[in-house]
Amino acid sequence: MTKGCGFAMTVIAVFLLLFLVAGSPLLSTPAAAATYTIGIVPQFEQRKLHAIWRPVVDELQRRTGLTFRLVTTLQIQDFDKEISKGSFDFIYVNPYYIVQARKSQGYIPLVSDRTRIHGVLVVKKDSPYQDAASLEGKVIALPSPNALGASLMIRADLEQRFHVTMEPLYVKTHSSVYLHVVQGLAAAGGGIDKTLKEQPASVRDLLRVIYTTRPIPSHPVAAHRRVPKADAEKVRQALLAMGQDPAGRALLAKVPFREIGPTTLKEYLQMVDWGLERYWQPVAGE
Repeated sequence: MTKGCGFAMTVIAVFLLLFLVAGSPLLSTPAAAATYTIGIVPQFEQRKLHAIWRPVVDELQRRTGLTFRLVTTLQIQDFDKEISKGSFDFIYVNPYYIVQARKSQGYIPLVSDRTRIHGVLVVKKDSPYQDAASLEGKVIALPSPNALGASLMIRADLEQRFHVTMEPLYVKTHSSVYLHVVQGLAAAGGGIDKTLKEQPASVRDLLRVIYTTRPIPSHPVAAHRRVPKADAEKVRQALLAMGQDPAGRALLAKVPFREIGPTTLKEYLQMVDWGLERYWQPVAGE
């Protein structure tokens, strides 16, 4: 073999070796796992929200192989603004946002509690107010203008069913609503049955429900339309699977999800005909 031929063979061998190394599945760099934000509506103060949701999110990561960054806000109004911008990839959210954001952001409901929620109007246990009609002109604490069961439904029913004009006092969270009523800072307060049951006995036992709204679809976990369908489905299936084993059910019960199940946009679109639009307050940027 000539010297030139030997050199050529050496060059070819080097290129073949480089090709094999670059293509080797053992030496190639794996694709980074997707990282998604998951925003949680601030029904409770932040420490309690993190205590409830951090274990759920950790379990989701374990089951899906995806990575999630848990995001909360101090106020529901701040959460509203982020939803209007589509800031979160996944959300646990007021059901009416699914209706309002279906055209601009297109959040797709994945799962919800199959137990429907109800808005509740509460007064202090020793309050003289016995029914909703007796609250004409009174100050009523509400978490935020757009809270579905706790504000939109309460305001709509007070005006449309009982012809009551009230003075709303927005106090940021459901927990704050109940405290305002207990402390005599409002004649009544709007919440939902789930969050009322989650209050400590020292608060809950001092309250009395004087009105309950019609049933409402529960808060869903939803995915923004930009999330790949395969990843959204991973999250759906992981949450459903958590609902089938005792450890997973215990985590979800704190949300609370009593009976988690799949859901679709159709379930939420029934609210379009409830006349709630007139009470909805668009946030800046909507």
